[in-house]
Amino acid sequence: MFPYPVLTVCLILMWLLLNGFSLGQLVLGILVAVFASWAMATLRPGRTNLAKWYLLPKLFFRVLFDIVKSNLAVSWIILRGGQRHDPGFLTIQLEIRNQVALALLAIILTSTPGSAWLEYDSNDNTVLLHVLDIQNEAVWRETVKNRYEKLLLEIFA
Repeated sequence: MFPYPVLTVCLILMWLLLNGFSLGQLVLGILVAVFASWAMATLRPGRTNLAKWYLLPKLFFRVLFDIVKSNLAVSWIILRGGQRHDPGFLTIQLEIRNQVALALLAIILTSTPGSAWLEYDSNDNTVLLHVLDIQNEAVWRETVKNRYEKLLLEIFA
């Protein structure tokens, strides 16, 4: 009945701290916490295998480098002020099917300044990205496909 008992208790306590203690708030907090823990249980992904876990540091440093580089590029766009940038939307076809790898790719693309993962279509296996300065769509596609997706496919093969 309680797939995440610690989460349930913490949610009840947080509910009572935010709303004050009364019998009605306690009952409502218990209901919210129980339904939230059930919702979390349905979101639990299956067990995933890391085929090449030793490539994780390579991915980490690649993403760290790209975040620093992207921060500098976005700062430059903001600082030059008067010049226009070219924001746009981009759809990229993916090969990744693993849920954990998709989640990691979403985190990578959204944490990199200047790009945001907006939508994933599981039927077409495509992702919709918003890019702050999209000068060349092919370069963005190649970056996502060759720099991140290829490495994630190796790690989660």
